[in-house]
Amino acid sequence: MIRGRLWIGLSVVAAALAARGAPQIQLDSGLIAGASLGEKGDVHAYKGIPFAAPPVGDLRWRPPQAPKPWEGVRACTAFGPWCPQPQPLMGRELGTLSEDCLYLNVWTPAHKPTDRLPVMVWIHGGGHTTGSGASTYYDGERLAREGVVLVTINYRLGPFGYLAHPLLSQESEHKASGNYGLLDQIAALQWVQRNVAAFGGDPGCATIFGESAGSASVCRLMVSPLAKGLFHRAIAQSGGAHGNNRHLREEWNRLPPMEKIGEQLAEQLGCARAADPLATLRAKTWQEVLAAAAPAQGLFGKGIKFGPVVDGWALPDDPTVLFAAGKQHDVPFLVGSNADEGSVFVQQAPIRRVQGYKWLLGRRFGKHADRVFALFPAEEDAEVQAAFSRLVGVSAFVAPARFLVRSMAKCKSPAYLYHFTRVPPSERLRKLGAFHALEIGYVFGTIEGRPGFDDTDRRLSETMRKCWTRFARSGDPNGEGLPRWPAYAREADQCLEFGDEVKVRVGLHKQACDLFDAIQAEAGPKRGRSGKPPTSDRSPRLPPGQSTSGR
Repeated sequence: MIRGRLWIGLSVVAAALAARGAPQIQLDSGLIAGASLGEKGDVHAYKGIPFAAPPVGDLRWRPPQAPKPWEGVRACTAFGPWCPQPQPLMGRELGTLSEDCLYLNVWTPAHKPTDRLPVMVWIHGGGHTTGSGASTYYDGERLAREGVVLVTINYRLGPFGYLAHPLLSQESEHKASGNYGLLDQIAALQWVQRNVAAFGGDPGCATIFGESAGSASVCRLMVSPLAKGLFHRAIAQSGGAHGNNRHLREEWNRLPPMEKIGEQLAEQLGCARAADPLATLRAKTWQEVLAAAAPAQGLFGKGIKFGPVVDGWALPDDPTVLFAAGKQHDVPFLVGSNADEGSVFVQQAPIRRVQGYKWLLGRRFGKHADRVFALFPAEEDAEVQAAFSRLVGVSAFVAPARFLVRSMAKCKSPAYLYHFTRVPPSERLRKLGAFHALEIGYVFGTIEGRPGFDDTDRRLSETMRKCWTRFARSGDPNGEGLPRWPAYAREADQCLEFGDEVKVRVGLHKQACDLFDAIQAEAGPKRGRSGKPPTSDRSPRLPPGQSTSGR
């Protein structure tokens, strides 16, 4: 305990010393001071900046409100709290939890406000249920050194970010509820437009990018009318438009309406029959709300799947439908997936035998089950998990990525497709392959100094950082000293592989992607009636052909 307190005390002192050399920044809500990083102090970090008022008390389950202005200089040298969430999968880090979580962080290499550098806004993953922009995976120093202003954000998660209820919809001027996490992201982008110039960023050159649920959020911002004009390029890493798209009042793809879920949660918390159910719900502690909601994690986790809601306002229709119709915002789009996306998720599913695997395929794919099995075969029980992992990876990540870049044919802006295949030499990491979220450390450069990575990984990280920041600067990831990356065209069907070598590939999993596209088009979004009893939301299922995210 004494050792921990000493470490915290030294960290505070170090941050305070570093902050002495950092320029103060005038925001629309007040003056802030940050910390200078590196031996030369050439990158400045500002952490824990409030971009909205704390969504607590009467502001729980309301759209984000403007932060309260402050007097004097606010020290922004430490991250803000994380939104309340369950213990994340695989023992990931977890910070201090609080509903007072609407903070963002800025890293800038700018020397003066007039530098007008490209801006990149990172939306973290975590299945819309876990995570934070403060994670060490997303440290922005190395990415900022590539000449961009890097912003990472928090947003409300799980039942705090995506709970809907008829009474919440009734009190809303838009008659909608359930998209508070998405509205937080939009509020953060509005904050960037108002304030990023003070950090030397160009508000007219902003890129949103994210992974998994963050990537799924990018796709929903791409079709939200509320986000129009708030960003000018987009990057979607391992997450798409398909899958867990919940509707406010209708059953949707066999998932119950979110207002129905909210009613069930209010009943479980003993608030449904109160004189004022909403006031009673808002009086519950976050611990009580989180325990009752028991949000699901991963593609096959048990519990309620929280996420953005098709509410007719922030999300006017199913994102898949909007992308297919070419109704997304017309901005350059960079999209991709990893080679072994499914390796983490299949560990949650109790599918170990050929008989169970075939039964699952029959239940999910019906008349197409034999064709799917032929593409992802398992003749012996020992082969099932690997086959299932490949199936999940291609159906839930590779095919949705191709769908997204193909949908851009109806827009003027180009799209670029990638596939990440590098497996680090670490014995521990090799078992999972090029797993879900592995590429994040390469994009941010946070693999530096970590065990299990070699010079090949460091060179690949440098290439990816330069491609990502070049795209943020110009809408085109090509540039001097960078690998040729052709814009996606349906006929050529090319993508850039980031692996042991960086090279152009043609027809990535074409046969399987064609099949899953056909299955998706044949099924379409399945609407139900609002009065129809919903199916259970607490049992694991195979992702619906092409899913959004699980992490």
